[in-house]
Amino acid sequence: MVLSDITNPHFFELIRGAEQRAKASDVTLVIVNAEESRRIEENQIRDLSAGVDGFVLASSRLDDEVLRDLAKLHRIVLFNRELPGLTSVTFDTGAGCRQILEHLASLGHQSLTYCAGPPSSWIGAARWAALSAGAETHGLTAHRIGPYAPNVAGGGAAADGALRTGATAVIAHNDLLAIGVIRRLAQRGVRVPADISVIGFDDIFAADFVHPSLTTLAGPGSPAGRLAVEPLIEQFAGRSQRAGEAIRLPTELVLRESSGPAKRRA
Repeated sequence: MVLSDITNPHFFELIRGAEQRAKASDVTLVIVNAEESRRIEENQIRDLSAGVDGFVLASSRLDDEVLRDLAKLHRIVLFNRELPGLTSVTFDTGAGCRQILEHLASLGHQSLTYCAGPPSSWIGAARWAALSAGAETHGLTAHRIGPYAPNVAGGGAAADGALRTGATAVIAHNDLLAIGVIRRLAQRGVRVPADISVIGFDDIFAADFVHPSLTTLAGPGSPAGRLAVEPLIEQFAGRSQRAGEAIRLPTELVLRESSGPAKRRA
């Protein structure tokens, strides 16, 4: 399992589910960190190819053509990424983003800013596409700023940029970035959610402990890990029913303290 960033808590449950499913079939799971680098990710795959039977690429940053070429040589399942012809496991981004838009519209918000993560993030692009496409339907204006590093440190610049847009709601690429946004807003004396609402993605364990606690879009992490490993195990056993299948899992908007009614304009 090649992870784009092993320090991101979003992957903890994914790893747990993958390891449980692998153990049940007497398969050893090897964890590799790509350090948010295309070069490192591709090199790790090529270096390990002789010693493993398949790869789960989690939030891969590789180009489509590189992935297709690798899939000709190795068994590959993508997580948090879809590519026609390759087996993948993702969360239902479109439905999840509609939940976010409906939530913000119900609170009287008229504008949102999406703080983007890595430019090569497929899931980030999918989230922005869903948010921007659905915003007008819900009476919202959508802005996109970034890219920002998808971690707490990146949240400082993201918060400053979001404030310049004048939006009443900020949607961050992931929870780590959202937590950094909340911290920076507090430093600037901006109240969350009284002055501005903040929403993240992934529902990492820290989302419930930051103050205010973070509203975020959650997906079933452990089941996703099991499903990501299963097609590889089926291929080992000579079964390939899921080859090329795009598996999409449901999402749920977890409402906490960081989102609230839009601030009335003076």
